[in-house]
Amino acid sequence: MTYVIAEPCVDLLDRACIEECPVDCIYEGNRKLYIHPDECVDCGACEPVCPVEAIFYEDDVPEEWAAYTKADVDFFDDLGSPGGASKVGKIDSDVPFVAELPAKAE
Repeated sequence: MTYVIAEPCVDLLDRACIEECPVDCIYEGNRKLYIHPDECVDCGACEPVCPVEAIFYEDDVPEEWAAYTKADVDFFDDLGSPGGASKVGKIDSDVPFVAELPAKAE
């Protein structure tokens, strides 16, 4: 099991979760942060620091955001498991449905 970052993170990219993650498993895409399901150790450190409550334990993702569980897996299809987000830096990509979401009003 793992944690998932859902819709409230899209276009926010606060990064507090990245700073809190002890295993460096939260990667940055263009519009959203993604938790690597194979690198996450399920510590939960990221969840309470998210200012918009976008992080959920996999079994607790609200039904309306269920697609984000698969998104956090699909994001790593081509990337694989590089062993830490800081090694990779920002990834100029998002899963298609996230990339196609309307921009949030500021």
